Parts: sequence; structure tokens; C-alpha cells
Amino acid sequence: MEIRKFNEPDREDIIELWKACNLTRPWNDPNKDIDRKVRFQPDLFFVGSVGEKIISSAMAGYDGHRGSVFYLAVSPDSQGLGYGQKMMEHIEKALTKLGCPKINIVIRSSNDRVLGFYNNMAYAKDDVVSIGKRLIPDA
Repeated sequence: MEIRKFNEPDREDIIELWKACNLTRPWNDPNKDIDRKVRFQPDLFFVGSVGEKIISSAMAGYDGHRGSVFYLAVSPDSQGLGYGQKMMEHIEKALTKLGCPKINIVIRSSNDRVLGFYNNMAYAKDDVVSIGKRLIPDA
């Protein structure tokens, strides 16, 4: 898998990938999420491809204190082949290069498969509660 930065022609393929991976939600417009990422730290929006086919994506961020990862996706027919781990290793290197000391990742508590994936990569559950407040509705 080749990992590169997102390019605008990737948009529709990325949204289809997110839908195939069940990452989209009615309250989050994926086009708006892409627009926001392209405006802020676009160098941390990664796409993984095999040949011409996009099979993976991830949005990373760094606020000067902690790193984050959102929309980590691997095409369902390519899962279990090490592509997710390769994408995360790429993100870890990119964030480390920026001086990021730690990554925090938000995962739905019911998503045992993804929790297992990160556990296998030495991520551990923090003793925190994730809370949120929507400031700009997408709908």
C-alpha cells in the first residue's frame, strides 16, 4: 500500500470507503468533514492505495499537546492484511516528527473489533470520559 496526502479527486472514493466501513453518521456530513480537514492541517489527511484503488484513509491532527486520529478506514475486502497497522505507523511517525508526545483516539465503546486492533498496536484504554458538544450542526 502506498500512503500519500489526500487530493481533491479522492473525495468521492474516500466517502464511499467511509460508508463501506460504517464510519459515516447522519449528524456528520462527510463532505463538510473533508472540507474542514482540507482547511486545517491538510498534510495530516492520508490516503492509502494499492495500484489505482483507494483502500485506506485517515485524518490525523495535532494541537500542540496531543495527537488524534479520525476516519481510519480500510476497505472491508482489504481488512486483516496489515494495511490499518501500516496507516497507523505512518501517522505515528508523522505526529512524532511534529513533536507530538501522545495520541488520543475516540472509539465507540461497542466497537470491540476496533478496540482489539488498537490494543494489538499497544494502545491502552485511558481512565477518561470523552464528552462533546456540537458547535456547528451539519444538518
